[in-house]
Amino acid sequence: MRLNENTVIFGDRVILVPYRVEHVSTYHEWMKSPELLELTASEPLTLEEELEMQCKWHLDEDKLTFIILARKEINNSLLNKNLTLEEIKKCKMIGDVNLFLPDGIKGKGECEIMIASKEDRRKGYAREAIQLFLKYLIQNLSFKPLNLVVKIGLKNIPSIKLFQSLGFGIIKFIKVFNEIELNYGKEDDFEILNELGLSKIDYSLKLNWENLNLNERIGTI
Repeated sequence: MRLNENTVIFGDRVILVPYRVEHVSTYHEWMKSPELLELTASEPLTLEEELEMQCKWHLDEDKLTFIILARKEINNSLLNKNLTLEEIKKCKMIGDVNLFLPDGIKGKGECEIMIASKEDRRKGYAREAIQLFLKYLIQNLSFKPLNLVVKIGLKNIPSIKLFQSLGFGIIKFIKVFNEIELNYGKEDDFEILNELGLSKIDYSLKLNWENLNLNERIGTI
């Protein structure tokens, strides 16, 4: 989407950058993984098709995508520091975060986040990236938080728990795809929780992303 074609968002551990041509070859290698294809409900593409898709995502008004980069090092002197373009290029590409907008920016938006390599999971990257992303939507694009939805495969328990901790409640079980749908600001449906053996969110673990301030964390590239 052109809205974010030059936008970069700096976190303490991750950086969100627009999906550009230079990211396509790595993304293509990721998507050779049957696991990732299943988790993202995607079809395998050739490199040429992936390049065409990147161009399409850049121009389309119904998709907002950032690539997630891991910052090279973490210490007190680097926290909140905005990096130069050369420094950004040295950061490792680890995943992506998306919003699909079939009815435009004023309608419902479906979130999706992926950390590609198993070695980069369980390190808090997805947790920080999704909070930065959601706050950007609300603060900078005036997206209505109650319009945020997410669909997650039933086997992906870590992702389900992450979105529950962000304030999303389980509202639907889509049996044909073996996935659940969550909506921001809704309570978990207890009948679905009981049917699927899922746990209610522990509200002491809720992430307070709504109060993040991105004013000093957003730059351009």
